[in-house]
Amino acid sequence: MSFEINRKDFFKLAGLGGVVFASGLGRWGRALAAEQDFFFVQMTDSHWGFEGPPNPEAKTTLKRGVAAVNALEHQPDFIMFTGDLTHAADDDQERRRRMMEFKTIVADLKVKDVRFIPGENDAGLDNGAMYKSLFGPGNYSFDHKGVHFVALDNVSDPNGLIGDTQLQWLQADLAKLDKSQPIVVFAHRPLFPLYPQWDWATTDGAKAIDILTPYRNVTVFYGHIHQEHHHMTGAIMHHAAESLIFPFPLAGSQPKRLPVPWDPAHPFKGLGFRSVEAEGTGLKPVTNSIS
Repeated sequence: MSFEINRKDFFKLAGLGGVVFASGLGRWGRALAAEQDFFFVQMTDSHWGFEGPPNPEAKTTLKRGVAAVNALEHQPDFIMFTGDLTHAADDDQERRRRMMEFKTIVADLKVKDVRFIPGENDAGLDNGAMYKSLFGPGNYSFDHKGVHFVALDNVSDPNGLIGDTQLQWLQADLAKLDKSQPIVVFAHRPLFPLYPQWDWATTDGAKAIDILTPYRNVTVFYGHIHQEHHHMTGAIMHHAAESLIFPFPLAGSQPKRLPVPWDPAHPFKGLGFRSVEAEGTGLKPVTNSIS
């Protein structure tokens, strides 16, 4: 590899939602890594503006995450926030204030290629109007070192839809690619019906998966469920990252979707990050929790 991220660096990443090497993204990763190593950071569900017992450190967690990324010896190529940047507020002025504060905090990141998609807390109250005015489009695509990245907005529609217009855009965006092209998709909600009773699904997510299925090397990263989770739909890998604010329990493990109570003895339990370490000629994925 062209550089090495050591274990000490990874353990500095207290509270991050995920650290991902492109060369660790599934079966095509090693071939890609031999030519163009890079890594990016996924952060998710910071819920800036939240206050409450589930996280008495809520005013510091995002700042800790920014400081942790800045402390890395080698900086990521880019950073992606996969939604719920802020915690929803009914008052428009308060919502705008939270979004502006969030932007001010993440502006301290050394890496200036920082990208965003909305969560329902950011966009659900006004179909994404305020979010888009401050952060730009909710869906877009870009290419980086041989990988095609797609950002989807599955939260601005109050019915939890991607919507026909965006699905048509997705199909057209992918049409120019070879079927073997490595593709990474970012979404806030899971595209598959993980647990619809808790809003852990995308109403028309199956349509997006149908569009993606002909492509042989697709990986999806998402947030929303505030816990690590891995799932396959056909050959497509789906990975959820832990949140920056509080964990949720396993799907259906209790009657209501309520945050896991804060544990003063283990204040960051359930908040963590995913790393991929170099090991021989390949990479070893490691999931680390803060405890």
